[in-house]
Amino acid sequence: MSNSNTDHKGRSVVVVTGMGVVTSLGQGQQDNWRDLIAGKSGIRHIKRFSTEGLRTTIAGCVDFLDVDPYSAPALSIAMAESAASEAIEQADIGKKGDFPGPLFLATPPTELEWPQRREIYTEEGADSSLEGYDRLLSACRAEKHEEMQRLFQFASVGEHLADKYGTKGLPISLSTACASGGTAIQLGVEAIGRGDTDTALCVGTDGTVNLEALVRFSLLSALSTRNNPPEGAMASFSKERDGFVMAEGAACLVLESYESAKARGANILGVLAGCGEHADAFHRTRTSPDGMPMIRTISKALVDAGLKPEEIGYVNAHGTSTPENDKMEYFSLKQAFGDVMETTPISSNKSMIGHTLSAAGAVEAVFSLMTMQNGMIPPTINYNTPDPDMGKIDAVPNKAREADVSAVISNSFGFGGQNVSVVYGREPK
Repeated sequence: MSNSNTDHKGRSVVVVTGMGVVTSLGQGQQDNWRDLIAGKSGIRHIKRFSTEGLRTTIAGCVDFLDVDPYSAPALSIAMAESAASEAIEQADIGKKGDFPGPLFLATPPTELEWPQRREIYTEEGADSSLEGYDRLLSACRAEKHEEMQRLFQFASVGEHLADKYGTKGLPISLSTACASGGTAIQLGVEAIGRGDTDTALCVGTDGTVNLEALVRFSLLSALSTRNNPPEGAMASFSKERDGFVMAEGAACLVLESYESAKARGANILGVLAGCGEHADAFHRTRTSPDGMPMIRTISKALVDAGLKPEEIGYVNAHGTSTPENDKMEYFSLKQAFGDVMETTPISSNKSMIGHTLSAAGAVEAVFSLMTMQNGMIPPTINYNTPDPDMGKIDAVPNKAREADVSAVISNSFGFGGQNVSVVYGREPK
């Protein structure tokens, strides 16, 4: 990183001046960090709906917010509001509903859930002579569901946040699977780097722990079935791992150009040092077996940040606890980092909060920055037996570790081969 307002490529240095987060561990930075460092798990048995007959009955649910109805878009909005309000308050900018930059929002694909479909299907407006999807369509055409229609549109969360916080321009809603949170941050970094804006609000939110989503991921054999105890299900990088646990959460970063932040006397929490992305389009769910897309994503992020592997003090891993993904991530890091990988701490926040899907990259951005601020690396809990198919790995097993970390790389690898890595650093001196 340069000692001026520009980086080693001549771009505006992008800094973080505000953060907010909500996960199954709690609401806000303080509660989340306290439990994360304590190695506490937010994964519990699902109580929101019946899981009878399902192989997976656990999730990292956010059940402590007042949301009615408890649908994915409504919960996504509530969590995003909580995270954005916390970040804006900390940044001390745009607090009167007049945020001076654009919104980049990572949000899951939106569609009607089973309870809403049932409500439409059984109402009086439905043509009883029709069956199945045709009946559902006939009921929808009765136009009696304006509020439901508004809520279940893909851009509904973004439009709501843009109205509430007064962001500038058209809000960008995006979905790049489990890389979405990282993509939203990358778009904010690029907009500031191009000089399009001095500030950006980058949000990731996902409230899709519902019956239909649980069944779909279960049919893909992606979920852990180790339901008892639920806290022990996510075992990232260990031999016992058998799948991920769905989770809900949201996080927000207020990004600014270094020059703008310094001019207004803002407290700088960290620097967005570099971003890397690479798509492989190999398969809808599986990773390319040669690992090249992941390797290139990590390598591009390091080059973009102008850092060598030995300058990275911590890897905030994607670490989904699936047999294939963890192994591919490890070997990709090994290829990109070389022998340095054996001594670089690498842990998975997901072992405690579960996989927050579209929000994961944003949630883990907050935790990466807090790692540098607090001089503590969160652990990988449930790491009891090393995987013999991997080489030497420092997974920060089961207990947080004090460490002076000046740079973190955070990985987000999504279905469909959508991959993003972001490097975070300290304020330039």
